[in-house]
This record gives sequence, structure tokens and C-alpha cells, in this order.
Amino acid sequence: MRTRTLALTLALTAVCGAALLGPAALPATATGSRSAGSGEGPVTAAALLAEMTSCTRISKGKYRTDASRPKATVPVCGTDGAVFWKADMDIDCDGRKTKACNRKTDPNFLPETAFVTSGGKPLDSAALPHIVVPGPSSVWDYRKSGIRGGSVAAVIYRDRVRYAVVGDTGPSGIIGEASYATARALGIDPDPRTGGTDSGVTYLVFKGSRVSPIESRTKAVTTGEALARKFLGDD
Repeated sequence: MRTRTLALTLALTAVCGAALLGPAALPATATGSRSAGSGEGPVTAAALLAEMTSCTRISKGKYRTDASRPKATVPVCGTDGAVFWKADMDIDCDGRKTKACNRKTDPNFLPETAFVTSGGKPLDSAALPHIVVPGPSSVWDYRKSGIRGGSVAAVIYRDRVRYAVVGDTGPSGIIGEASYATARALGIDPDPRTGGTDSGVTYLVFKGSRVSPIESRTKAVTTGEALARKFLGDD
């Protein structure tokens, strides 16, 4: 978990990060709201977003997207099989020390993550696509929604869908954060100092799901794609 910087710049850098998800990663396009309905091709961003046009709020209140924001504006929404929220993306670089993630690249760097690998080590935020959920509070306790470390998430930005796991927790009143690897895979600037984006990211987390081992990127993709189809009613 980490303390966020007070402001992050809007990043529009087109960085291709699909390689981080391994060969199983499949590109998503926004063509057609149900282009994956026949079971052919990957689930699209448009198809998933079409199922999240309205919000049945399950959080008792709302979240701020940054510590500097004066108002809380983001609710957590729920369906029978998933929870979702629409927010910004701050960059989580905590966990394993790497060339990309360390105290020099990230002044808020912490050498641990809330959830760990099958070997008991902190997650590698530079390599593993994962998202950050708010710490449990009176606003919302992710554990009561069937969410835990290793739960599978579909993260949507523009016309891209990338699958990740729940890998860390953050401040209890702030929402909208994902790992360096997640940002890069979505074409968002992953720099922990200046990267991220201030809006336009949808986080869809599937209840009761879990990737084991948590560090398996391939399993996150294959499981995520299957759960996304089930979310659309296409399975």
C-alpha cells in the first residue's frame, strides 16, 4: 500500500504494453457492443462498458480519486457477479524493488504489497498487472463483496481491456490505482512520479474469483476472459 502523490498529470503516451501480459494477452477493440457474443475473438471494451452504464451503489458513500481532491465523487457499484468503479489511475510501484520501481523512481515507494506471491515475496508491480483496492472502511469493505488478493479484474481504458489481479490495498478513502505494469499494458504513462491519467478508467472486479498463484499473468488473462464472457452472458 502507499501514500499517493497529491497530483498526477494526464498522460496520453501511446505505449504498447500487451507484452507484459504474455502471449495470452489479446487486444480489444471498441467495435460493436457484443462482438464477442458468438464466442469468437476477445471480449471488447465496448461490450463490457455497455453493461456498466448504470450504477447500483453498494458503497455507503463515495471515494476521492486523490488526497488533494476536495470532494468524494466515485461510488462502488455492484452486480450479481462483480463490482466496478470508474475513476482515474494513479501508479502503484510498491513491492519488489526493480529498475522501474524503487525509491529513486518513486518517492513514495514501499518494499511490500498487501498481498504476496506464492513464495511469500512482495509482488512485482513493474511486471505484474494488478490493481489496488481501498482499505476496508465504513464506506466499503472489499472482503464483504467476495473480493480478495488474487481476485481477477478487467481494467478498461479507451478501447483496451487488460486483465489483472487484486494485488494491493491503499488509503481507505481513495480509489483509482493500479500497478506500473497495468498502466503500461493500457497505454497509460506508468511513471510513478508523473504518469497515470486523471479519468476514464473502469475497474471491473469479479466476485469470488481468484488466480493461483497470484503472480501468474497467463492465468489472469485466461480466467479474466472467461469471467468477462460470463459477465456478458456469452458463456
